[in-house]
Amino acid sequence: MKHLITILLLTSLFSCNSNDSKADGYGNFEATEVTISAEANGKLEYLNLEEGDIIQSNTLVGLVDTTQLHYNKQQLLASKETVYSKSANVLSQISILQAQLKTALIEQKRIQNMFAENAATKRQVDEIEGKIAVIKEQIKGVQTQNAPILNEIASLDVQIEKTNDQIKKSKIINPIQATVLAKYAEPNEITSFGKPIYKIANLGLMTLRVYISETQLPQIKLNQKVTVKIDNGSEMKSYPGTISWISSVAEFTPKIIQTKEERVNLVYAVKVEVKNDGSLKIGMPAEMWITP
Repeated sequence: MKHLITILLLTSLFSCNSNDSKADGYGNFEATEVTISAEANGKLEYLNLEEGDIIQSNTLVGLVDTTQLHYNKQQLLASKETVYSKSANVLSQISILQAQLKTALIEQKRIQNMFAENAATKRQVDEIEGKIAVIKEQIKGVQTQNAPILNEIASLDVQIEKTNDQIKKSKIINPIQATVLAKYAEPNEITSFGKPIYKIANLGLMTLRVYISETQLPQIKLNQKVTVKIDNGSEMKSYPGTISWISSVAEFTPKIIQTKEERVNLVYAVKVEVKNDGSLKIGMPAEMWITP
């Protein structure tokens, strides 16, 4: 009788263990983190964000002091006006010479007609042609004087555009819709080019990085739908997921995964995209199930 009870207990235990299925992959959630750094030097006038804020893309969140840049731009604009006045003087001289040339050409035509009728001499024809040639050379000379002035104006335009770009880079624009993970600076602090100001991540779409064995590779493919589960009290909460990346290179199992014996096995990393309902956090452990 005792032997029969022992056999029944072992049979029941074996049956329970055989039904105790395991997940196909284990890993942790991650998100693409972006660190926003300053592109200008100076005092941080304001920074309108706090950790946990969700900021829309192309939103102005801060400003580095642009006072000196503004003064520099005004100085360049004033210099440009001064150079323009020089150019205007040269252009007025060209206008006068062109008017003289127009009159001389009319005179030339009249003398040529008179010469054809023997009412003018060859000397008069030569004189008017010489006068026209002199005026044309004068116009070329004045235009040559204007060329350096035009180059100076072009140089000032480049400097003004450069200043405009520096003013633009003094504005801190949030690049994507994301959640603020960390804030590294406060208003009135002095910042510099490349200094981190805050860090963001799009937590609306999380990525679960899991590791699977070589024998599991034939069961998965890109864009395949899988089930992701997280701990939810005494039960598991499920999310639909999509495989977005499969590593082509094997690696040793990370230390955070399973037992010491399993950590020496070669595995392949897999990324699963999961839409976040607000419960998923960076670093949270989760399981991937190929079949629900």
